Amino acid sequence: MNVNDLLTEIYGRLPDLVRAAVDGLGPDELRRSPGAGANPVGWLVWHLTRIQDHHVADLLGTEQIWATGDWAARFGLPVDPDDTGYAHTPDQVAAVRPESAQALVDYHEAVAGRTRELLAGLTPADLDRVVDEAWDPPVTLGVRLVSVAEDDLQHVGQAAYVRGLIGS
Repeated sequence: MNVNDLLTEIYGRLPDLVRAAVDGLGPDELRRSPGAGANPVGWLVWHLTRIQDHHVADLLGTEQIWATGDWAARFGLPVDPDDTGYAHTPDQVAAVRPESAQALVDYHEAVAGRTRELLAGLTPADLDRVVDEAWDPPVTLGVRLVSVAEDDLQHVGQAAYVRGLIGS
């Protein structure tokens, strides 16, 4: 298995996991927190998709999918490419209001499609390219892709768990 196939396999699992986490949930259920300070399913899936969108767009040097079309409106949010959910307060978490499970699936599918395009063209040498000098050691493309996948997989697992806690 080459590196493209491996990364495509990892990232290719996310859309089905996202779909399973939100399938059949209405807007109120997507926004329901299982307890004080816990993130709801809708926020978790929105956040993991925002992180992937933000980072992949940066890697490609393109505009985020979030900043195109009506994505932000479908979540009751302004178009703010810097808002990925990182360090959100409880009020900011509550402000993420997906109109439907389909809005989450559609946004994730759009982002996943762009990610597949990035992965398809990678060579092993590309993975060693430094993409972020702000860290010590500097972050390579390979490390960034693993980091995004790891973050997304954790959050989709949390979304599935929260779904069980809210009883849907």
